[in-house]
Amino acid sequence: MSFVLISPDQIIEVHDLILGEHELQGLAADKSLSSAIGRVENRLHYGLINDVYELAAAYATAISQAHCFNDGNKRTAFQVMDLILDLNGVHIAWNVEEIGDQIVLLAQSKLDEAMFADWLRNL
Repeated sequence: MSFVLISPDQIIEVHDLILGEHELQGLAADKSLSSAIGRVENRLHYGLINDVYELAAAYATAISQAHCFNDGNKRTAFQVMDLILDLNGVHIAWNVEEIGDQIVLLAQSKLDEAMFADWLRNL
């Protein structure tokens, strides 16, 4: 299966667009966004991602849990996940409170990637 993907540089662009003027900009000094996104690419390479929901969940998990940015990691995870879904033909009208709660649980590892993908699939 072929998917539209986005690069770490594009993720940084998304991040920079969502941050407010007075929020802490930039990447965390001791974290690697490329390594975090490498997890997604590795899973794709080995056939471990079967649909767009698993792909979106993989991006959201990687970004929210890696804490690569100084601020806005969960918001970036959501925006990238939504972008991946959109680029791959899935458009969801989000309940902001519900998706926010799910992203927080994902970031805290209280919701695993497979459960998050299932949740997305059933919206």
